[in-house]
Amino acid sequence: MKKIVIIGGGISGLATAWLLRSKALAAGTELDITLLEKEERAGGKIKSIKADGYTCEWGPNGFLDSKPQTLDLCKAIGVEENLHRSNDNARKRFIFSGGELHQLPDGAPAFLKSRLISWPGKLRLALEPTPFIASAPAGVDETLAAFGRRRLGGEALDKLIAPMVSGIFAGDPETMSLVSCFPRIAELEREYGGLIRAMIMLAKKKKQDQASGKVVSSAAGPGGVLTSFREGIQYLSDALATSLGGIVRPGTAVASVKKGDTVPYRVTCSDGTEYEADQVIVASPAFAAAEMLAGLDDGISGILQQIPYASMTVICFGYSRGQIKRSLDGFGYLIPKKEGLSTLGTLWDSSMFENRAPEGKVLLRSMMGGACFPQYVTLSDDEVVDRVRKDLVLTMGIDSAPEFVKIFRHPQAIPQYTVGHGKRLQALEESLRAHPGLILTGNSYRGIGLNDCVAAAERAADEAFVLL
Repeated sequence: MKKIVIIGGGISGLATAWLLRSKALAAGTELDITLLEKEERAGGKIKSIKADGYTCEWGPNGFLDSKPQTLDLCKAIGVEENLHRSNDNARKRFIFSGGELHQLPDGAPAFLKSRLISWPGKLRLALEPTPFIASAPAGVDETLAAFGRRRLGGEALDKLIAPMVSGIFAGDPETMSLVSCFPRIAELEREYGGLIRAMIMLAKKKKQDQASGKVVSSAAGPGGVLTSFREGIQYLSDALATSLGGIVRPGTAVASVKKGDTVPYRVTCSDGTEYEADQVIVASPAFAAAEMLAGLDDGISGILQQIPYASMTVICFGYSRGQIKRSLDGFGYLIPKKEGLSTLGTLWDSSMFENRAPEGKVLLRSMMGGACFPQYVTLSDDEVVDRVRKDLVLTMGIDSAPEFVKIFRHPQAIPQYTVGHGKRLQALEESLRAHPGLILTGNSYRGIGLNDCVAAAERAADEAFVLL
């Protein structure tokens, strides 16, 4: 019987274990699968914390239902009926600029009326589909900032692209790679010659496909509805861990992966326990994988160390609804760096999912730090609360103290797909050829979202099964 050890019990490791076991059962193949997780609970950054009637997400708050992987997984493990879609409020998103919240326009008429972008900025955007805009430089791994300036202009970069990058990646557009972060946008520019032209063509295609129920990507990325569970997104990782049963070994930290004497690999844990394996699937963050694999292949370890991570502090504030004067009909807002505030933005969690706060209460979730402000993760609780409160006074006019506060710090929160990320992945693939049965998966490589992690788990399970 083949032995497979999976390292890391986040969504990537859990999904890989479940999918691989399912493939083996369907094929009548016996496998000995062991999943090692250093924490006392599986789930990784997926954690839904309940306190005083509030449900706070420690990490991601859901996934978009426009891609099939996570939905298919939910159906396969029997939790599809428990899915909880966000309401229509989540479709309304805002940018704080010039002392006020601006709703992101959803069409040309709304864009022309919006005061978010000045008229000179709008005119610059209007030039985007013209021959006057330079094409993408051949063979250059372009930063998101360079793309934004070239394609849309400096104002659109500052007020639209940069906040989006901080909201998704907690990243700095001056260092992030366009093709690695948003391959769809790079593809659309190559295919259509511009984003506005692509949006027009995709809108026509969407009308043609609506009757068949297909989901069509926009120029900015996939559509879809933010989806979670009434109990919080941890319901998914808990269901996976429960389904896997004794396969999951929590509280087991891996120290090293090395070649075995009589088996391909030997996995040694911090307590001295050893596991023999025909295959090893590493679903841990790149920095942790680098440490584990240093004794096996210092080249692979060195490449993994080159993938940086951004820190993040998540702050949950609970209020009585009467403490907030403005409408909360929306997803929340992002803040351009040039506004000089401490937070990257605030999500109106209880507006998207009505059960996230007690009756008559409101839950706001603010983000602080990211690649541009790494020092913020070391601030004291009092300083964090003070900075968030000052920002909320300016952005939402909330001048009263919250009745509920939770602060979560992530020193290494989100992998950064900086310029050169694609070449690093190519180098990893070449180095891994020398180690058949060693597989890397997770959000460090080809997508940071929950859907991306499940898609990566499918690829890892497929690769492992082929090697049996």
